Amino acid sequence: MDQVTKIANRLADVGGVVAVCLGGSRARGTHTPDSDFDLGLYYRPPLDTSALRVLAAELTGGAVEVTEPGGWGAWVDGGGWLTVDGARIDWIYRDLDRVYRIWQQCKAGLFEVGTQAGHPLGVYSHSYAGEVAMGRILADPTNELAALQEQIQASYPQPLRDSLVAHARWEVPFTLSLARKGVTRGDAFYIAGCLFRVAGLLAHALHAQAGCWVLNEKGAVQAAGQLPTAPANFSARAHALFGALGATPDELATAINDADQLAADVLDNLSPG
Repeated sequence: MDQVTKIANRLADVGGVVAVCLGGSRARGTHTPDSDFDLGLYYRPPLDTSALRVLAAELTGGAVEVTEPGGWGAWVDGGGWLTVDGARIDWIYRDLDRVYRIWQQCKAGLFEVGTQAGHPLGVYSHSYAGEVAMGRILADPTNELAALQEQIQASYPQPLRDSLVAHARWEVPFTLSLARKGVTRGDAFYIAGCLFRVAGLLAHALHAQAGCWVLNEKGAVQAAGQLPTAPANFSARAHALFGALGATPDELATAINDADQLAADVLDNLSPG
């Protein structure tokens, strides 16, 4: 960890970098020995990517692909994948002014979902705020990120909670009604997509109700099942929807019925949104 902190301090000296924050399982304390170190590089343009490439080559002993901003897509942004003395260290760009804008939207109850490779449910905009709230700041010379983190950690915005719960209330039954149209055709592909979407919406609603941030799909259902507002066996029931979906009309209809009951058990216990 000392090595990662030293790298963070060097990154903070690169032009455009305002602060560096450890994220992911390493920040939450849920990591395993082989987990990556995810370093969020909070920056303002222009970001000196040439200097980042020089530093990456020095740390790894060879050329490393370090992208320009936007090189990994509209939401993940960009960065680089490094291996330093056997440790995998990922640099992930975050435009700090964009994070501020999204935080203001969160407080107004606004969010959007963006298409992004590697995120089959989509990237929920409020994950940017969640990353700051759940991160561990390693380098922040001006204390700007620390001040923003203090704001976000103070309370989960009630308008955002209401919006996410309300969104699940209408989209979940709508999506399940569409899924039923694929039963007679045996369209397991489409129905599986609908069920995945429903499970994701329920996980987001449960997290919002509990005032907890969810950053992406990985582990979201498992984490949702541990929340106080989750119905009994939520995670097991959600995962079971996909474990034996089947392909016959009867099997597909049964899976949708199970999802419908799970959704009712979740949404009936949430406060109005």
